[in-house]
Amino acid sequence: MESLEKLNLSYNNLSGLIPRCFEEMHGLLHIDISYNKLEGQIPNSTTFRDAPLEALQGNKGLCGDIRGFPSCMSYKKASRKIWIVIVFPLLGMVALFIALTGFFFIFHQRKNDSQTQQSSFGNTPGLRSVLTFEGKIVYEEIISATNDFNAEHCIGKGGHGSVYRAKVPSGEIFAVKKFHSPLPGEMSFQQEEFLNEIQALTEIRHRNIVKFYGFCSHPKHSFIIYEYLESGSLDKILCNDASAKELGWTQRLNVIKGVADALFYLHNNCFPPIVHRDISSKNVLLDLGYEAHVSDFGIAKFLNPDSSNWSELAGTHGYVAPELAYTLKVTEKCDVYSFGVLALEVIKGKHPRDFLFEMSSSSSNMNIEMLDSRLPYPSLHVQKKLMSIMQVAFSCLDQNPESRPTMKRVSQLLCEKIFEV
Repeated sequence: MESLEKLNLSYNNLSGLIPRCFEEMHGLLHIDISYNKLEGQIPNSTTFRDAPLEALQGNKGLCGDIRGFPSCMSYKKASRKIWIVIVFPLLGMVALFIALTGFFFIFHQRKNDSQTQQSSFGNTPGLRSVLTFEGKIVYEEIISATNDFNAEHCIGKGGHGSVYRAKVPSGEIFAVKKFHSPLPGEMSFQQEEFLNEIQALTEIRHRNIVKFYGFCSHPKHSFIIYEYLESGSLDKILCNDASAKELGWTQRLNVIKGVADALFYLHNNCFPPIVHRDISSKNVLLDLGYEAHVSDFGIAKFLNPDSSNWSELAGTHGYVAPELAYTLKVTEKCDVYSFGVLALEVIKGKHPRDFLFEMSSSSSNMNIEMLDSRLPYPSLHVQKKLMSIMQVAFSCLDQNPESRPTMKRVSQLLCEKIFEV
């Protein structure tokens, strides 16, 4: 952990005491724990003493010898009771970074040795059940809750893993993505996708991106734990007539806006920028209020300004940008194209594959027949919004990636079109 220099845990709804292990993280230069529910004494380390007030504010229960905060003596006089608090999100994030550091070290040390590659998980007992909860206890709870990943608990399947619903004894429900056991020769790719998804999820926090809780690496099971979103994936909703009718025009407009905001965040507020590379209706999950949450970062790409950003072809058929047929350079405009397809799919109620060859950014291609006939005919006001959004979607489908708008511009346009009076 000595190589960790910056840690941002703001806006995470964390509670309890700040672990004393932070005082031993001598390489940590910048810390931000603002706007949580933390309490107790602020660690007496250089990192916290030099932190700006903005990095600590928003926690009503903090105290210490730091300007802007009350002395801890007043808190001690008020109560002599000592509460033992399990700060699983905050302590877990520290454990997660420790695990990732060890995991990446082991992976890079062994990736050139094909004989030890297959057994690297088995020879690393320290990675058996690293979670942002309580380690082995939660590992066993997940195994029990899914009946050892029995098919009856499976709620979705993908190319490299299946998703299970897990209700633990506390009553909380989680979505658990279990990676398939690799075939001989596939270990490196499985490890890469597993690590890639963890790395991406530890970097991002946004209301329209699925929340990450923890992970486990074990010879028998490798899985990632997410928040459970009750309404399921967008593709399943649109494929079912009954659920599709529940997803009205207003909700569909908000789904489109939510995905756009998530991509805007990934492209502009993450450093380095993150390209999702697999935006599709199966990777958009909805909660009970039909709020959109982008998921599955297994093939996400970090755009490094010091590299060429070339990569292998990846993504879901029907959503992949056409330029990837002749170049494997990944840019944000690949996500923009996929978003354009998704936006039309939400409006049409099914994948617009029949229209993709005929579409252009011209409004002449837009007509009312593209709307999902399962929903009531929209009012003129809603029609105007839908036509405007389709126009934005068409611009995202331009064959020339340079001519497509950025997700920042798309998000701005959608905000204007959807929320106009």
